[in-house]
Amino acid sequence: MSAWQPLPDDLPPEVRHLVEQLRLLKDRTGLSLVALGARTAYSKSSWHRYLNATQPPPRQAVVALCRVAGVDPERHGVRWELAVQAWPRPASMPDRPAAGQEYEDDPTLPWWDTPPEASGGGDRRPGGRVLLYAVLLLLALVLTGVVGAVALG
Repeated sequence: MSAWQPLPDDLPPEVRHLVEQLRLLKDRTGLSLVALGARTAYSKSSWHRYLNATQPPPRQAVVALCRVAGVDPERHGVRWELAVQAWPRPASMPDRPAAGQEYEDDPTLPWWDTPPEASGGGDRRPGGRVLLYAVLLLLALVLTGVVGAVALG
């Protein structure tokens, strides 16, 4: 078992419960944070932040940990939802977003899954344009390779 840092006393009970459960799952795997990072899409430093309650884990990180630990991820989904709603926000952010609106830099949402902005319509996701450029670049590279192969025989 790991020697965990004590959690802050002022943590909401939902957050404390989720983090304690995630710590138990991590300990159950017998993996170090480095090994856990290698088995999931999240780095050692990310796991350190999640398991010490300095940053809320993305839902996908909880699912990945559950799978590595051999536990049904659905069991922890409700805990995650409750914890994220109660997670203390930095002073520079409002306490709660308006109904149907997410925080712009919500660490629990990957950039490709950020909801479109309410104003203007269309694809206004921060990563939407980057993804489009990446696909176009890939197509250009493939086309260049095909043209080069045909030209050189």
